[in-house]
Amino acid sequence: MVTHGDAVIGGGIRVRPFGERALLAEVEDLEAVLALHARLVATRRPGIVDLVPAAQTVLVVIDPTVMPLASARTWVLSARTAAAQGALPPARTVEVPVVYDGEDLPALAAELGIGVAQLTARHAAADWTVAFTGFAPGFGYLVSADWPFDVPRRARPRPRVPAGAVALAGRFSGAYPRSTPGGWQLIGTTPALLFDPDAASPALLRPGDHVRFVPTAPSAAGRPVAVDIPAGAASRAVSPSSRARDGIVVRAPGPAATVQDQGRRGVLADGVALSGAADRAALRVANRLVGTAATAAGVEITMGGFRAVRDAAASAEELWFALAGAWGTMRLDGRPLDPYVAHPWPAGAELEIDTFTHGVRAYLAVRGGVAARSLLGSRATDTLAGLGPAPLAAGDVLGVGSDVVAPVPAVDVRPWGPPASELEIAVAPGPRADRFATVEPLFAEVWTVSTQADRVGIRLEGPALERADVSELASEGMLPGAIQVPPDGHPVILGPDGPVTGGYPVVAVVTDADRDLLGQAKPGTRLRFRRAGGTSSRRF
Repeated sequence: MVTHGDAVIGGGIRVRPFGERALLAEVEDLEAVLALHARLVATRRPGIVDLVPAAQTVLVVIDPTVMPLASARTWVLSARTAAAQGALPPARTVEVPVVYDGEDLPALAAELGIGVAQLTARHAAADWTVAFTGFAPGFGYLVSADWPFDVPRRARPRPRVPAGAVALAGRFSGAYPRSTPGGWQLIGTTPALLFDPDAASPALLRPGDHVRFVPTAPSAAGRPVAVDIPAGAASRAVSPSSRARDGIVVRAPGPAATVQDQGRRGVLADGVALSGAADRAALRVANRLVGTAATAAGVEITMGGFRAVRDAAASAEELWFALAGAWGTMRLDGRPLDPYVAHPWPAGAELEIDTFTHGVRAYLAVRGGVAARSLLGSRATDTLAGLGPAPLAAGDVLGVGSDVVAPVPAVDVRPWGPPASELEIAVAPGPRADRFATVEPLFAEVWTVSTQADRVGIRLEGPALERADVSELASEGMLPGAIQVPPDGHPVILGPDGPVTGGYPVVAVVTDADRDLLGQAKPGTRLRFRRAGGTSSRRF
């Protein structure tokens, strides 16, 4: 075993740091990734939350309260030896019916110098393997030693690729589980249900699976049943025409309001982001103030401008609510309210929240939690993937759940105050800090949150970070809090709805606790980075 900077090398595996809750295991090529991922799955231990394979890496996400980072590193480095001691479970084989009717087929075949029949026959005859997922929930990147072509992407991506489209790009094949923009070359259509959030295993194609494309006649294929949800348009939280018991009627959502909880765990390998509240701590506090479970869902209100009324036909049972996080003028039927205090909400009373003066996101918790459909263990709205309840709109009715765990506390004496206008954010080493000439500007400068800031990511304004290695980086697993640096050198901090994989180098990773501080960062907020406790400046 050899230590090289922050990376530890052993058995052909280079283990790089990825903040305080993950490691990035790097190997020589995609074939080695598939082998390493299979070994890690076969020897998985308690405390391993996610294993996310990519082109040359496997992201190992841990729960440090169960498995320390040092133990996880030792486990990864010993994976080859451990796997050799026992047979690996056999890979699944999945047959995917396909009608070769893609609109790019004729031009692509001509560009490759073969006929359409030959191209489709080679595609169907190849033994494909799911290397990794990403881009969209359930979108698998398939590779095959039988496939000789390196297919160029379209010069201009399509604004909408239909669900079920079978496509090629580079040395990969794939199928779109839902309607999204895309630049791959379309060669066919499949009726297979590629992603079902209600299933125990939501993705049809999972890393390590063998896949055979089975040519099917158009008449036998049927209509595609892939999840065809346009980006940003998930199902309504509750039908606008319904009236749930103790329903809360949204009259105005403001710039953005979504249902959020503590997010999804263990589904990154299916291409599903963590999501959840941007300021998880504020939502937990609001839930505690009304005696509701910390994991219950509430409403994340962005920038203010929110109005809602408790249904006049609601039951006579008392309903309590609390607001935490961002701070501004809040009223119930015209009477001023304090945040961080539980209040009764009479039937017919209107809650009104003005534009926030401090912070950017407030959390509305009701006793029992917001009742919304659970997908993959969470009620959270994923604004990038379109999973979960749709962003709230005027007329929506939110039901009240039953996640009550304690009485409403008589007095809550914990200190609270408005979010700060300047933030100090702790970061731990990222896996690609060695690609930069120096990381010191990250800590020496005062950065400003740009207007490009939402739940997907926060772009920072300041001096460009200089790259020492400008070569292209293959896509690898990502997490909220990762600080990516695009070619222009301006950092982007990934948010709770950020992509599961990405190809920009990660210079550092925000600590888990300080991710909540970033949930209150709005355009113009100034922030400084500091090294997390125990991180040596010589190492990072």
